[in-house]
Amino acid sequence: MNGFFEFFRVDYFDPLVEVASSYAADIDGLIWLVLVVVGFWFLVAEGVFLWFIMKFRARDGRRADYIDGTNKRHKRWITVPHLLVLGFDVLIIVVSFNVWYKIKMDLPENPDGGVIRVIGQQWAWTFQHPGADGELDTPDDIFTVDELHVENNRTYHFELQATDVLHSFSVPVWRIKQDAIPGRTITGWFQPTRTGEFDVQCAEICGFGHGVMIARVMVEDEETHAAWVEANTPATAAAMVGAVTPAPVAASLAAEAGPAPNGHGGH
Repeated sequence: MNGFFEFFRVDYFDPLVEVASSYAADIDGLIWLVLVVVGFWFLVAEGVFLWFIMKFRARDGRRADYIDGTNKRHKRWITVPHLLVLGFDVLIIVVSFNVWYKIKMDLPENPDGGVIRVIGQQWAWTFQHPGADGELDTPDDIFTVDELHVENNRTYHFELQATDVLHSFSVPVWRIKQDAIPGRTITGWFQPTRTGEFDVQCAEICGFGHGVMIARVMVEDEETHAAWVEANTPATAAAMVGAVTPAPVAASLAAEAGPAPNGHGGH
C-alpha cells in the first residue's frame, strides 16, 4: 500500500511551497491524491454529460423517451458510477487517516531536540526555548519574540498556547497549521529537514493587527545552533558585551500563560 501511495508524494512534482520538514511531503501527497482523483472524475462526469447532450438532443419528428430508472440498464448507470466514486473516496479516507495519525497522534517519544513552547498573543509570537540544560521551565530558558531557533534534522515537541484570542500557528514550509486556543495547551511535533530562514504566520484572524503577526524560524546546523544557545542562555548572555537579554514582555507572557490542560487536536 505504501508503494502505491508513494506515487502521490510531492517528490514527483514541483511544489509551490518549499518542502522543509519530515512530513511536509505526506501533506502534499494527500493534496495531490485528492486533486488527481477529483479532477479525473470531474472530467469523466463532464464528458459523459456532454456526450448525452449531443447524442440525445432534440430532433424533428422524435419524442423524448420517458425514463423512470427502474430497468437494469438504467440502474447500472446509477449503481456502477456510485460504487466507483465510493471506492476512491475510501482510498482518500484511508490515506487521510494515515497522514493524520502520523502527524497528530503518533508523537515521537523522547524528542532529541527537546520541547519548545509557542505562545500567541495580539500580535506577536513568543518562543520559549530550552537553554543549555535542554530542559524547559528552568532558569536558563531562552525567550525570543517573533524568532524561533531550531536545529536541522532534530525532532521537537511544541506546546502551543494563546493568552488572549484564537490564533493559528502556521509554518508553510513545514506544512504546520495548528490553532492556538486560550486556556489550552496543544501539543505537536516537527522535524526540520532544511536549513534557512522561513516564515511563521498567524493563520486565524485575531484582530486589527492580524496581518502583521509574523515571525521567522531559523533552522540552523548543529554548530550554529549550539553557538546560538550558548550565546543566548541567560547565564552567559548577560556577561557578553552587547548581548540582548530576554525581553521582559516575553517572560511575562510565558508566566501569564501558565500551566494549562494538555491535549492533542485543534484545527
